[in-house]
Amino acid sequence: MTFFAPPPRIETEVFTRLPDRFRPPRRTAWSDANRAGKPVDSFLEGPSFDRQGRLYVTDIPFGRVFRVSPEGEWEQVAEYDGWPNGLKIHRDGRIFITDYKRGIMLLDPDSGAVTPFLETARSESFKGVNDLVFGPSGEMYFTDQGQTGLQDPTGRVYRLGTDGRLDLLIDTVPSPNGIVVAPDASFLLVAVTRANQIWRLPLHADGSVTKASIFCHLHGGPSGPDGLALDEEGCLLVAHAGFGTVWRLSPRAEPLARIASCAGWSTTNLAFRPGTAELFITESETGTILRATTDAAGLPLFSHAEA
Repeated sequence: MTFFAPPPRIETEVFTRLPDRFRPPRRTAWSDANRAGKPVDSFLEGPSFDRQGRLYVTDIPFGRVFRVSPEGEWEQVAEYDGWPNGLKIHRDGRIFITDYKRGIMLLDPDSGAVTPFLETARSESFKGVNDLVFGPSGEMYFTDQGQTGLQDPTGRVYRLGTDGRLDLLIDTVPSPNGIVVAPDASFLLVAVTRANQIWRLPLHADGSVTKASIFCHLHGGPSGPDGLALDEEGCLLVAHAGFGTVWRLSPRAEPLARIASCAGWSTTNLAFRPGTAELFITESETGTILRATTDAAGLPLFSHAEA
């Protein structure tokens, strides 16, 4: 990022905040591992809009899923034994969750039931799945991050076909996190948190990846790139956790804008309101959802197209 002039700054505002009734601080197994045993009241992730314009978010340490109305009102949809992170909605209405503890799960938004969908890869447990995206034909791509990093660059990216075939695309990633797919499914972009990079993975029909490369290097800091999104101009939006910023990068990785958090440093994930340039960002440490208006509408997702 230091090779370019500072990009224009776009300000955010607080769209809504997790209400206090959902915030009693507690110590959990997640906080023991990730917050040195300190009590936490939430850690929001996985924003995703349904066709009714409602925003779903996950709450990792307490196994909760919330639904936020267009007016910013919250309701708890589910609470279960898991660590839900990424969340995406299928075109047929099914809601898929990447759960760090349990694999790929399905959420019934009416009953709140959360059931297993894919718990293992050929009888082997996942390291800890993180995020997912659907391709143009309904295939699922997801990251398996676990505790990988520069000390253990064995994170994985998978593709699950509509026929149920599971392909391991790459297994040498030091902390694969957010993921997006090109509109023609010719490549993936993956946030590699611990290396502060975005990787580009060319895709082939036989389930292989060749010529994996670095799309861009980000600067350092206490964390790195997390959630990703694409807009209609082919630009990549990168939530940079630990820096309080979402970067907008051109298709050639030139920084075009810095979207700055007004609430904290933990900008973990993001989603466009369908059909608009309104970007919604989870600020995880403070339990808030930020809103900003960008220069282009978000790329339509598989879930937003007509079945």
